[in-house]
Amino acid sequence: MTSIASARVARFGWITVAINLAVIVWGAFVRATGSGAGCGNHWPLCNGTVVPRSPATETLIELTHRVTSGLALLAVCWLVFIAVRDFPRFHRVRIAAWVSFALIIVEALLGAGLVKFELVADNASVARSVTLAAHLVNTQFMIAAMALTAWWAGGRPAVRLGAVGANLGWLVGVGLALMLVAITGVVASLGNTLFPAESLRDGILQDLDPASHVLLRLRVLHPFFAIGTGLLAMFVATRAVHWREPDESVVVSARIVMLFVATQWVLGAATLLMLAPIPMQLVHLLTADLLWMTWILFSAAVFADRPA
Repeated sequence: MTSIASARVARFGWITVAINLAVIVWGAFVRATGSGAGCGNHWPLCNGTVVPRSPATETLIELTHRVTSGLALLAVCWLVFIAVRDFPRFHRVRIAAWVSFALIIVEALLGAGLVKFELVADNASVARSVTLAAHLVNTQFMIAAMALTAWWAGGRPAVRLGAVGANLGWLVGVGLALMLVAITGVVASLGNTLFPAESLRDGILQDLDPASHVLLRLRVLHPFFAIGTGLLAMFVATRAVHWREPDESVVVSARIVMLFVATQWVLGAATLLMLAPIPMQLVHLLTADLLWMTWILFSAAVFADRPA
């Protein structure tokens, strides 16, 4: 393996991450516009055909998501190929690339399940919420695996979990909390889409009404979880830079984590006050994914196998 080959894998790894982030955001656009049923309950075909004739707007939106998802899968396949070609067996880059491939297959199957079981459009069932939550958790792990593939291919050292001793729990705890925030965010977004409020006051009344749909009553959890987890992430990021000898990658990623947390708070407040317009939802989601990815890389930097 040469440095040129390693740089090539790292560069394409980050391209793959960018492609998949774009697909994730477009998937949220599909949900927010109620276009999930644009191809009926057909998968992988769209309304029973490969290329629909005179498609409606909803069909074009859903079909675009499927096509770009296919391109994302091809990108991951190529990432696996060059990782296997340029890195030795059992190397962490190879393993992360294969995990990325496995998770994007699961991602496709979960997406197919949403379509085939008609858990799209105006469906407000608990089954849809649970499936979306599972979809999101898989997406988070998938993005983490892709980012680590690129990170390690760029020459970053392997992870040694014992490197920070008992502090491991703090990093894992924040990661789990971030995932919980994302899940409550999915519930909140789905509630906003299915039961839009005419004003902020109307939305608050919906949340507090015991007769409201469960999605509305759970929606109120998201901002509290987001604030609490953000504070915890900032606290741990500030402390973690002192757990070992200072390392530039740890310090820089810690600062980026804190920047993304603050940005998410601002975006979340703006989204709430503006009654969750679709562009704000998409930016909020993208920043949440970037925060999650940064936390994973921050943790990898803290765990890096280097002199204590």
